[in-house]
Amino acid sequence: MTYRERLEAIRREMKSLGIDAYIIPSSDPHISEYLPDRYKCIAWASGFTGSAGTLVITADFAGLWTDARYFVQANEQLEGTGFELVKLKTQGAAEYATWLAEQLPAASRVAFDGNLASVALAKAVKDALLPLEIVVDGHVDILETIWNDRPILPTAPAFLLDESTTGESTISKLNRVREKMKSKRVSAHLVSSLDDLAWLLNIRGNDVPCNPVVLGFVLLVGNETTLFIDLNKLNDKDKGTLEGSAVQIKPYAEAFQAVSLLDIDAILLDPKRTCFAMYDSVPKSTKIIEDLNPSTSMKAVKNKVEAAHTRNVMVKDGVAMTRFFKWVEEEVTHGALSEISIADKLQKIRAKGNDFVDISFDTIAGYRAHGALPHYKATEESNAVLKPTGLLLVDSGGQYEDGTTDITRVVSLGNITEAEKTDYTLVLKALIEGSQLVFPKGTRGYQIDAVTRRPLWESLRNYGHGTGHGVGFFLNVHEGPHVFNPTNVDIPVEEGMISSIEPGLYREGEYGIRIENLVLSKGFESNQFGDFMHFETLTICYIATDLVDKSLLDDKHVQWLNNYNAWVFEKLAPHLDTDETEWLKEKTKAI
Repeated sequence: MTYRERLEAIRREMKSLGIDAYIIPSSDPHISEYLPDRYKCIAWASGFTGSAGTLVITADFAGLWTDARYFVQANEQLEGTGFELVKLKTQGAAEYATWLAEQLPAASRVAFDGNLASVALAKAVKDALLPLEIVVDGHVDILETIWNDRPILPTAPAFLLDESTTGESTISKLNRVREKMKSKRVSAHLVSSLDDLAWLLNIRGNDVPCNPVVLGFVLLVGNETTLFIDLNKLNDKDKGTLEGSAVQIKPYAEAFQAVSLLDIDAILLDPKRTCFAMYDSVPKSTKIIEDLNPSTSMKAVKNKVEAAHTRNVMVKDGVAMTRFFKWVEEEVTHGALSEISIADKLQKIRAKGNDFVDISFDTIAGYRAHGALPHYKATEESNAVLKPTGLLLVDSGGQYEDGTTDITRVVSLGNITEAEKTDYTLVLKALIEGSQLVFPKGTRGYQIDAVTRRPLWESLRNYGHGTGHGVGFFLNVHEGPHVFNPTNVDIPVEEGMISSIEPGLYREGEYGIRIENLVLSKGFESNQFGDFMHFETLTICYIATDLVDKSLLDDKHVQWLNNYNAWVFEKLAPHLDTDETEWLKEKTKAI
């Protein structure tokens, strides 16, 4: 079926079920950002492949609500599908609920699949519609009846990590979570989010592209812990190890029934990381305490073992990035490079490194105008051929058994304009401002976001995405609970958190610039005014200086850049061939 035919099939099913509006979120039963193929419902229905969005379908309108990161991409991918782009004003907000409230009369029926909607989303829809006497049904999966070749759930094996890699045993982590449960006065806790499950049980898998997680639920009731998972995913040795940590193992499909049969006073659930269908299966006699999963905060703070492994991973990744950019520079004049071919080459170079498992997200290789699309992924139709002129933006990362990387660099392929130099230098200046920041303990991400943006704001420039996000340890490249963006998220930056700092600037139809490093938050100094923190830069890859307009930088920025590039050379040179070392030496010369 074409996308228009799929839309009409959905509308026919809606009509037969008496549904006036149908909502399709971008999610799965674990409220994941990146999805197994079975749950890529928005892509199947509309052709939009971004990782954030919501479809809303009525009898006479079909829209995709998404944020500024995807406006250009959505306009291109939705053309001719019958769906229209609706631009979100606030990233992540359920603004479509307000739209439905304005469009639908009383007694209308709105439905969605509760397996794909978080508790928070379901409540936002209900809060907007129920007071208007609009019926909301969160237990309707329309796609299951019309998606004839819908993929099955993934069957790839899972595996356990040794404590020498993770720095903490499963028993210790479970005990820490139980202490939090006691403070919340609950006797049960359900973990639905896959990265929380992976961290808690020191387990990894291959069920989601680029994210080393395995589908499952963890239910803690009193002193008992149960993992619900496809039993074929674990070998006997790993099953024995989990059982030795007092973890029972039961079939994945039994999780919902287990929750529905609970006979307890109270259960702890994270409303943003639990699907509505699971929430609704909790017995009515059980009080639900809604709060952040304790493991989410614990996971965000890396221990010394994780931090040490990550530093080693950055050397491996820096070597790969050096070889990649040297290759691009040497090959671009031959006219054989394209956005897809260089992304493939980068993955192959990374794969030669020790303990490489996968890329950590689809590589964004944006040449010239495509660099202005923050979440661009080249297709056969859009695949641009590189020429020895203009800017190339590459945002990429790797999953290694001992860490996760995420890095963005912009390089000149030749004939750079003064406007491009100015924009590049201001973005670099913003990166340096964020990286050099010393801040009081308790500082929130929105404060770091504002400080980082200051050089761009002063020149009347800005960017539409956040300044940074948490990064997992051999886990999801986007990890909470902290985030560096303008949203007033009341989560302090704690010592041991790994975050990205990635300011950008985008001129639609021309070029895009983003420079990204990962940093580790650390204690700095304590005095009569309080405890202060700073960042240790982790990413090890040269920052191009031929694009820098030195006149726009203060001495402290120049010093930081020179020191950073000198450090990059010092760390990587011992791992490079002679010609690679000479090439990098030239790239890291002081300005």
